[in-house]
Amino acid sequence: MTNKEIAKSFQYLGEIMELHGENPFKIKSYQNAYLTLRKLPTPLSEMSEEEVAAIKGVGTAIAGKIRELLASGEMSTLKKYQDMTPPGVQEMLHIPGFGPKKIQVIWKELGVESVGELLYACNENRLVELKGFGQKTQEDLKQKLEYFQKNQGKYLYADLENEAGELLDFVGQQMPNAKVSLVGEIRRKTNIVEKIEILVGQEGDLSTLFEKDKLLLNDRKDGVFIARSPNETPVVIYQCQASEFGSKLFRHTAGQGFMEAFVKKFPGVDFRGLGEENQVFEKASLPYLVPELREQAWVLEKGSFENLLEENHIKGVVHAHTTYSDGINTLREMAHFVRDKGYQYLGLTDHSKSAFYANGLKEDRLLEQWKEVDALNLELAPFKIYKGIESDILSDGSLDYENDILQQFDFIIASIHSNLRMDLDKATNRLLRAVENPYTKILGHPTGRLLLARKGYPIDHKKVIEACAANGVSIELNANPYRLDMDWEWIQYALEKGVFISINPDAHSTGGVHDIHFGVLSARKGGLTTEKCLTCLERADFELFIAKK
Repeated sequence: MTNKEIAKSFQYLGEIMELHGENPFKIKSYQNAYLTLRKLPTPLSEMSEEEVAAIKGVGTAIAGKIRELLASGEMSTLKKYQDMTPPGVQEMLHIPGFGPKKIQVIWKELGVESVGELLYACNENRLVELKGFGQKTQEDLKQKLEYFQKNQGKYLYADLENEAGELLDFVGQQMPNAKVSLVGEIRRKTNIVEKIEILVGQEGDLSTLFEKDKLLLNDRKDGVFIARSPNETPVVIYQCQASEFGSKLFRHTAGQGFMEAFVKKFPGVDFRGLGEENQVFEKASLPYLVPELREQAWVLEKGSFENLLEENHIKGVVHAHTTYSDGINTLREMAHFVRDKGYQYLGLTDHSKSAFYANGLKEDRLLEQWKEVDALNLELAPFKIYKGIESDILSDGSLDYENDILQQFDFIIASIHSNLRMDLDKATNRLLRAVENPYTKILGHPTGRLLLARKGYPIDHKKVIEACAANGVSIELNANPYRLDMDWEWIQYALEKGVFISINPDAHSTGGVHDIHFGVLSARKGGLTTEKCLTCLERADFELFIAKK
């Protein structure tokens, strides 16, 4: 088990114990263990029992539970509470913003033991009389439940990327003479996917694929095999003849909108029986379109995509947090890591002072940070750290700090983190005022969404993009796989208006820098080219961009 997996076990133990009204001091110790263990740079599996017990806030008892997890993958204390708790009540603990105390009230006072029952209780207006609830709370919970149910059985692409690659390798090893490829959403690298799909180009029996524990067959019909991985991930395998592999690969990869437009654009043309996928494009007299682009019809009208963004085009890491606010690594550690990965610059953006929940920087600590930045820049040149901040956009659209402080930053990312319950007009106007602030250079995660967990607040994308164009503000594509915000579907409109898109990892640790990978994949779906990617700029050009007022 990884440190994060072990840490999450303690987080869950604390939550389920709170659900049962257990000793708050024990619960707090497990919550603290979660916060500590997830930040550890050294794998717990490589540490001795004495070293684990010596970690601040761990101790002998928690160390024993860690040893138990490493040895068996289970924790007897956690299992005891899971056995005492209905599965549906445990499922409620996974609903964002719905904590153990409220779940306990609903479970014990209403006898509700599943998400479906809870949604029914909301529709029946049964929660409003409960302590700690009310009409507004009930309506908010109802929306959370509907969103939660809607997204069951869906996965972040980032969570399936490695598993899909391993399954593809497995199929290739078992079928060495076959042509094999990922297809569908997983090949198009869609932000959210429902299954892993694989195409096998070979005649004959594929049953040997299901004789090992790597794939568990559920059903088969007409060359389609429905299976599950050991992780319970849905897997679909399509079989075709090798001679038609290219045609089938194209068809099974394309999104519905793209495929409908393609068929309409080439009526009567027979694309069947092609062994290689590029032959489909040749027959249509089209340049090859990478799978990420094959979502919607507009791609066919645009035709070619020269200089489509690739990960190695990114020159700088912009939007990074350190231990000055809520990051895991120190400024020095982040700077060395980014430099050693070959990037030219680091855009430092810890949280601003209103973000008390994230240890936001008050003015005195800003001065302390800037002093360290100056010293590191002398030491690490020509690599450069830029003094930025992720400034909270306050309720009225203004930025955190007074102007005399704002003007001292090299650049500012303006983001909304609080008061997220807004209608379209309020959210849009709040963003517009922030964009019009002369110190804003990048608009951070514009809708505040968390994929599969929280819908973003509604905004008028066209108005916001046009305001960014008018004020020389770049829009962030937050590369954290839970965000990927702005949505790739708005990239083309931003490019038409001349707005730069900044691929930002929002890294809260050195490992978080790798999320640039997912940001680039999402940006490619929107057709982002190197010319309009802010973080593709060489250091000198990036400096010119942020210097413009």
